[in-house]
Amino acid sequence: MPGQTATAAPVSGDHLEIKDSRTGKTYTVPITDGTIRTADLRQIKVKDADFGMMGYDPAFMNTASCRSSITYIDGDQGILRYRGYPIEQLAEKASFLEVAWLLRHGELPTQTEYDQFTHDITYHTYVHENIKEFLHGFRYDAHPMSMLTAGVAALSSFYPTAKNIHDKRERDIAFVRLLAKMPTIAAFAYRHVKGLPYVYPDNSLPYNENFLSMIARMSESKYEAHPAYARAIDVLFILHADHEQNCSTSAVRAVGSSHVDPYSAVAAGVATLYGPLHGGANEAVLRMLNEIGDPKNIPAFIDAVKSGKGESRLMGFGHRVYKSYDPRAKIVKKLCEDVLKVSGSAKDMDIAMELERIALSDEYFIKRKLYPNVDFYTGLIYKSMKFPTDYFTVLFAIARTAGWVAQWEEMLLDKEQKIARPRQIYTGYDERKYKSALDYTHRIAK
Repeated sequence: MPGQTATAAPVSGDHLEIKDSRTGKTYTVPITDGTIRTADLRQIKVKDADFGMMGYDPAFMNTASCRSSITYIDGDQGILRYRGYPIEQLAEKASFLEVAWLLRHGELPTQTEYDQFTHDITYHTYVHENIKEFLHGFRYDAHPMSMLTAGVAALSSFYPTAKNIHDKRERDIAFVRLLAKMPTIAAFAYRHVKGLPYVYPDNSLPYNENFLSMIARMSESKYEAHPAYARAIDVLFILHADHEQNCSTSAVRAVGSSHVDPYSAVAAGVATLYGPLHGGANEAVLRMLNEIGDPKNIPAFIDAVKSGKGESRLMGFGHRVYKSYDPRAKIVKKLCEDVLKVSGSAKDMDIAMELERIALSDEYFIKRKLYPNVDFYTGLIYKSMKFPTDYFTVLFAIARTAGWVAQWEEMLLDKEQKIARPRQIYTGYDERKYKSALDYTHRIAK
């Protein structure tokens, strides 16, 4: 009947009242934490046999898929916090392993917890020799992200008990193994492409320096990383450790919702990060700076970007979430200056700083809220440390492993979560009869 009211449940607090113009019925939908449950829309029907109303949200631009207490982002204010701690404080005072513990456990470790965690990570840095042989099977020019994806996925075959995902002890050891072995596999991939012998972990070194040793050590008996490089790796790992429900984290959660082992779920995250729209942005920044070539060419480049003519694009500015200055970008800019004092690679930095200055004073970019993001200076740091551009995303993946595992476990322990299964709006044919245009007469037995 027109004007009829229906409710999913009695509502006493905040709610929406939705009137369906098709039927005249009014529906009441509760509001919790500023959201409605889209399942409550299913009560809105024209006929009882209808499935009910669905939300349509390509790329999940305005859909919350979970409740999470790990990472908080306020894109308008430029705020990023891990478990309530501002990213600026963690980057200045914490180590990556301390942050990794925080992301998973929700609190900073005590000294005893940290010492044991560090010991466990160090103990598990070695990989089975079969992993090394497996990586040897890749072509000499294989992309390191392909090797990393395969190597991480292969870990599930070495630790079959990891499929017991409801056993906390199995989750604990998987967390340690992933953090410990990801840098080793990543370093082996680097050396493979370079045609260099693999360097085994040196467990007398801290986490970040051990990674650099496996990357760069040659004939010396002991590798000593420059303090500026070691700190840069540690800080960048912290900045990339987690970033809410981004594409790769959503992939880890979705794959993990099938209750597969964590190695397979994290491998899905690595594969997702491989995509140029996700993990490859800092490579695009370097290509842009190379295209500009000299600070004097920046005004012409800016004009080309604003006019939309040609292929000039402003890379490293703007973000899906941040509508002000990316808080990570401020940290990386200072870090970049410190690293370049050691490496002496100043030309690209001069172009970058001048480009940033001009863009931030141009009304065109201000109006569109195009501020530098974390990728703008990250590529410069990696380039000055002699990492090849196709390896940048590997470094990203090592860091993001901490967040992926924390998010995976949070999903697993969330009683509201089920296997991911989005709906669709079917736009194809109605039912039709089969009538082939192919000649099948040759199939008839004579």
